[in-house]
Amino acid sequence: MKENSNSKKLVLSGLCVALNIVLGITVGSLNLPFYGDTAGTMFSAIIYGPMVGAIVGFLSSFIKSTLFSGIQNLPFAAINVMIGLVVGYAFKNRNMTLMKSFLIGLLLSFLCAFIGTPIGIAVYGGLTGTMSDVIVLSLKKAGASLFTASFVAKIQNNLIDKVGSMIIVYYVAKSLPLKYKKEFELENI
Repeated sequence: MKENSNSKKLVLSGLCVALNIVLGITVGSLNLPFYGDTAGTMFSAIIYGPMVGAIVGFLSSFIKSTLFSGIQNLPFAAINVMIGLVVGYAFKNRNMTLMKSFLIGLLLSFLCAFIGTPIGIAVYGGLTGTMSDVIVLSLKKAGASLFTASFVAKIQNNLIDKVGSMIIVYYVAKSLPLKYKKEFELENI
């Protein structure tokens, strides 16, 4: 029984990694002003806890960076690891509500921008190659520091991304069949 449980955990975690990579590449190729690469991390963290969420987050970033987007993006793995830890600890008691999911998404928006801004400045000079570069350049022209301009743009991107992803993950978890809710101890959603 334990072997079957570990196999399920490995398969579901692998699917979460794949989801992160596919969504991240899709959103990136469309140059949308958000990231799309963390829903799998959030889901795995809710189901299996913070350590599995952090591992899924790291593997997603590592594979995407090394195979698709370039190794220079690997420092952004710190963000996905942090998301796995925060979401895993926030929902460790399995008390998941829409409001709590929204608030955790809001918290993540600020934490991700705080961590991602210095990484983005070091790797890309504060620009992302998306529509949010308009915000960065406008704020810079208005006299804001590069950190402030990049942080404001990242907050906007992360509000859409992290709040939206947390709400989607909430509804996915809520819509799981009762059999799986019981298995993952999510009956109270």
